[in-house]
This record gives sequence, structure tokens and C-alpha cells, in this order.
Amino acid sequence: MDVKQFIRTIPDYPKEGIFFRDITTLLGDAEGFRSAVDALVRLHKGAKFDKVAGIEARGFILGGAVAHQLGLGFVPVRKKGKLPWTTIGQEYDLEYGTDTVEIHSDAISAGDRILLIDDLIATGGTAEAAVKLFARAGGNVLAASFVIELSELGGRQRLEALDIEVLSLCAYEGH
Repeated sequence: MDVKQFIRTIPDYPKEGIFFRDITTLLGDAEGFRSAVDALVRLHKGAKFDKVAGIEARGFILGGAVAHQLGLGFVPVRKKGKLPWTTIGQEYDLEYGTDTVEIHSDAISAGDRILLIDDLIATGGTAEAAVKLFARAGGNVLAASFVIELSELGGRQRLEALDIEVLSLCAYEGH
């Protein structure tokens, strides 16, 4: 099934010249949502992971469903200040400034093999920060999977440079 048929494109959002790829239409369609989750699971058939991690916020929806199907625990990767327990964080650069992602300090065990899930990879900055965060916590992100890849923005190459397998269900050119 072509997942693109369930994704709405919104031109000039959040600013002129950007085509926003909206997965709320995918999530709201039972067939589309199930197909996307099943496809993400199939990408990793036979792989051995200990945990699935999802990046805030759409990565929680997709990653939680993937973790359920794989019979694994789920680790939320949240923006700074959103988790209620002791955390560790990783700062990363934005176009204008910096941001931080965090996980609970006890979210993984040393040596855990992690599958990272999010809805979209663009420049890869947030995903790279999550990979580095898990490495600092003693884990190893083996693969990162996305519904959408904006191939011109270089996120795949950024993660592959860290020896992360990168998979996506569909790709779009441009921003």
C-alpha cells in the first residue's frame, strides 16, 4: 500500500515555500494507520531489539504501536522539562538556537539495542540527538525508521554517518 495516499500536504506551512507533510490524516484512517505500523514492523522483521523509542510527539503514537507489535517496552524521547523523574538530556542545534531532548535516567539498561521511530526525518538533528542521548545512557540505537523522509535535507546521511540503519516508508523531494 502506498502510504502517501494517506498523507495530507499543506503548502506554505509553517512558512511560505514549505510543504508540510501532515500525518494526522494517516493516523485518523484505520486502514492507513494499521498499514503504516505494520510496514514499520516489517522493516525490522528478524532484528533483535530490546526497546523501541519514539520522538515527541508523533513518534510516541507510531513507536508505541510498533513496540506493542514487537512485544517490547517503549521509551519516550521528550523535550526538556516534560519528564517527571530524573533525566539525562542531549542538546542539539536548531536553525535559530538550541533545544534539548531527554529520557528518564532509568529508561534503558546498559547494552540495550534500540529501534528509534518518528513520523518524519528532515535534517536529522533531533534524531541524531536521540541517538547520542541513548549512547550516553549506555544503549545502542541500531536502526531509525520513519514514515516520511525529506530526502534533500540530508537527515539520512547524518544518521548513517553514526552507523545507524535508516529506513522510511516514503520520501518526498523538497521541503
